[in-house]
Amino acid sequence: MIKIRDLWKRFGSLQVLAGMNLDILEGETLVILGPSGIGKSVLLKHIIGLLKPDNGTVDVNDIRITDLRGPDLFKAVQNMGMLFQGAALFDSMNVEENVAFYLKQHGDPETGHRYSRSEIADLVAHALEMVGLQGTQKKMPSELSGGMRKRAGLARLIVYRPKIVLYDEPTTGLDPIMAMQINELIVKTKENLKATSVVVTHDIFSALYVGDRLALMKEGKIAHITDPDSFLKIDDPLIKFLSTTISQDPRKLKEKNHHG
Repeated sequence: MIKIRDLWKRFGSLQVLAGMNLDILEGETLVILGPSGIGKSVLLKHIIGLLKPDNGTVDVNDIRITDLRGPDLFKAVQNMGMLFQGAALFDSMNVEENVAFYLKQHGDPETGHRYSRSEIADLVAHALEMVGLQGTQKKMPSELSGGMRKRAGLARLIVYRPKIVLYDEPTTGLDPIMAMQINELIVKTKENLKATSVVVTHDIFSALYVGDRLALMKEGKIAHITDPDSFLKIDDPLIKFLSTTISQDPRKLKEKNHHG
């Protein structure tokens, strides 16, 4: 459970978060929608402790992330993972080394168990298989397409089975087929890890496909938050605009994919 209370953040003259309040429920996928550049990514970075607010608090499972620094902060967020916009792979490491990076550094976040080389190789192979990248262990990031890089980034996350997964614009810059594969992976990752997921996007198709609840962010606050059906009925020009950009309801497609 993530509790955000009266969160404020400005960069220079730009007020990005302006008294934001938000509750993210355990086990749900919450999608935060809004145009680019309104601070959705900034919000994620506060949740995982990469940024400190000017005012306000972020509590994760009753631990106040906003008060912590250094090793205490690391310990509090080690069961979280974030998929950055550009996947943020290390260019000088191959796919296997990238995916194994956390495991080699930290072992199991729950138990602190240090893995052997063969255990790491097995875990990496399994994570790559989950994202459809089996056999790419020796490839370098420069040899991967944008979509493959995103998937490798996702494998690097799921390999240590975080309990909270944050996705920063996961489908941006991808063609519709690749974006759909990423949406599928977000749903699958949640099912496999029983994770709480927060997805920030301006892609309403993706939002409806993966989200249990949708939130609209405006002027540094959450303007609306509700289930997808109710969300689409809200009388808000931005929501109206978003819903005109989809030709079919992704939820029907999801039903077909998951029960068909």
